[in-house]
Amino acid sequence: MRIIFSRKGFDSAAGGGPSPIVDGRPVSLPIPAGVASRTTYGDLGLGDHAVRASRGRHDGASLCHHDPTFLPGGRCLFGQCGAAQTHLHNRGVGVGDVFLFFGLFRQESDAPHHRIFGYLEVAEVIPLACGAPEWLVELGHPHALALHGSNDTVYAGPGQTAALACESLRLTVPEGPLTLWQRPDWLEPGGLSYHDRRDRWLRGGRLRSVARGQEFVADIGRRKAPRAWLEHILDEIRAS
Repeated sequence: MRIIFSRKGFDSAAGGGPSPIVDGRPVSLPIPAGVASRTTYGDLGLGDHAVRASRGRHDGASLCHHDPTFLPGGRCLFGQCGAAQTHLHNRGVGVGDVFLFFGLFRQESDAPHHRIFGYLEVAEVIPLACGAPEWLVELGHPHALALHGSNDTVYAGPGQTAALACESLRLTVPEGPLTLWQRPDWLEPGGLSYHDRRDRWLRGGRLRSVARGQEFVADIGRRKAPRAWLEHILDEIRAS
């Protein structure tokens, strides 16, 4: 089994600033649309938030890359392509694995931080190189509207977002900086892709995360400790 820490949403490079925490709820702003989209920030009720977070560069009429897509009934669709999808493929990510989506958030004038805001339990892997299923096109998923890469793939399965910005879902340590994370006890040096350098693994259970990159994979196998941690995280999201 694998846990994938998957970076998504607005940041200083994509969008212009952190996603907001509104009335205690993390609201992840999809990145601006690149290749194809039928969805605006206004369609998602995020127009005003997009204006503030982007400092006016995007508004309710701006198209966004609505991905991951969380559907009614607790289902999630997530598309990936290019080098990031190659990395997922090479790491063996597939059915039974879990994406933990995290992003950059800020509550009012507080310092920005990374936090987990949603999850996807992979039940189906849909390659798109030979064409997208019609149901995926009808839903308007951006990876179904136009091929983003020759290895374009959609992952589907149960998933949802957190309704509360729980402290247990926060990755950045309270005093910062942004990329200094409090890692779970089970996550040890060498156990997370793109984080092989020993100097990233600090004393006190801390990890200096890479500044860029999308998909960080931890192969947990059959170990009990990471599975128990994961179930706790999913429970926090579902209960919030």
